[in-house]
Amino acid sequence: MAKITVDASTCVGCGLCVNSCPEVFEMGDDGIAKVKNSNCSSCDVHEVASQCPVNSIIVED
Repeated sequence: MAKITVDASTCVGCGLCVNSCPEVFEMGDDGIAKVKNSNCSSCDVHEVASQCPVNSIIVED
């Protein structure tokens, strides 16, 4: 299982990760993406991370 983190200091809250994979990501009350689950049956978290415009999503295998 991959370890997924979001760097809150660089996240701009665009919501792309939440829209791409709501099973793993959610928006916090502060407008910053958060990881709510490290497993996803319907998306490739590496692909979602590569789409982050500010490279805030870190996936460690």
